Amino acid sequence: MATTASTTVHMSLTSVTLEVADPEAAHHFHSALGVETRVRLRASGAHTGGFRGFTLALTVPGPATVDGFLADAVGAGADVLKPATKSLWGYGGVVRAPDGTIWKIATSAKKDTGPATRTVDAFVLLLGVEDVKATRQYYAARGLAVARSFGGRYTEFAADGPDAVRLALYKRRALAKDLGVADDGTGSHRIVLGGTGGAFTDPDGFTWEHSA
Repeated sequence: MATTASTTVHMSLTSVTLEVADPEAAHHFHSALGVETRVRLRASGAHTGGFRGFTLALTVPGPATVDGFLADAVGAGADVLKPATKSLWGYGGVVRAPDGTIWKIATSAKKDTGPATRTVDAFVLLLGVEDVKATRQYYAARGLAVARSFGGRYTEFAADGPDAVRLALYKRRALAKDLGVADDGTGSHRIVLGGTGGAFTDPDGFTWEHSA
């Protein structure tokens, strides 16, 4: 059963920075996907291997829009991890960007009610964690307000505005399975979260820096 909490945000996620080997190439991909203003880029040669423990997810209005975003991603050099298919929850697919970041494009709609658009209903950063309950409590203690929680399976925190990136937690192994990859990984997550709660590293090794 889902539980909800007050959406008063005392701490918020204000930025997402991807650490990439080639910022120019990554910017080209993000421009093709239409997310260049939502994700920051930073050059990094830090070692990373396997699953990085997170995905960036775009929720869009319908299947045709999912297909359009996925086609743009592939056209900009992404590899398909899971072709777009129907599921119990809707319709979606998964790609890996040239910089290694995994993107999921999905909709809860089973059928289109209009033509494809470039509309993004929600932009979610989904962290794969070992213990959803423990990590939820960790973030709640730091001031993030829980918007939705499904026990030890999934948690979504309140976003600071309708266009803000939403932060959510999912079991690491379940997230990897959903994305179509093995759950093992080594080295850097290659992502830095910016927030109003100061600099820290969470229990699963995700790094935050102060960003007003």
